[in-house]
Amino acid sequence: MSIERKYLAHYIDSSFSTGTSAYVRLGADLEEYNVELNPDVETKKNILGENSVRIKGYEVSGEPDPYYSEYDDALSKKILDLANERATGDTCKTTVVDALFKADGTCLWAYKEDAIIVPKSIGGDTSGVQTPFTVHYAGNRVKGTFDADSKTFTKSEASA
Repeated sequence: MSIERKYLAHYIDSSFSTGTSAYVRLGADLEEYNVELNPDVETKKNILGENSVRIKGYEVSGEPDPYYSEYDDALSKKILDLANERATGDTCKTTVVDALFKADGTCLWAYKEDAIIVPKSIGGDTSGVQTPFTVHYAGNRVKGTFDADSKTFTKSEASA
């Protein structure tokens, strides 16, 4: 039985490291969202005719598009601020959590990671103001669990 997409959740900390984490779940207006791994793979053939494959690393990113801004949404406000102020550096830094839940709400796994949020545009059509952005995963990946009700991440003992 395949896992329904609604159980794979993606959260962004709308506080942007300025206080207590305030995770907002992506997805209300998204028909699709992928965390693109973008692996850096090197394939070589040696003089014996053998292939070797080496994975050098990943440049992980995601693009919530469309992303509709809302007046009373903390993440929307922050994305608009980043775009309007043409923010750079640590101003764009926050954390993200990707988590997989079972139908009963049990968290199977969660990973928290630093991220850089880069707005792509402000505008849209008659459906509303859109502020799509790119999430650049920036490392410090930690495994744990996530409570969807309280929106809190707890690092697992193995990661401590």
